[in-house]
Amino acid sequence: METDRFTPEIAYVTSPRVACDGASESNAALGHPRVYMQIDETGFVDCGYCDKRFVLKGGPADEASAAA
Repeated sequence: METDRFTPEIAYVTSPRVACDGASESNAALGHPRVYMQIDETGFVDCGYCDKRFVLKGGPADEASAAA
């Protein structure tokens, strides 16, 4: 699956409690204040600052586990 610069990043996580600071691996200085979020029954949560989506592995939003 190809993504472009307008497609938000998706992170697959194992814990329903996540933190996001918007920093990327290539430039840790860029980002936003760290926020903590809780994944609910949908199986995902989106960061309100950078739109990064956190998907709970094995949860209802995890398309990779549904395809397997």
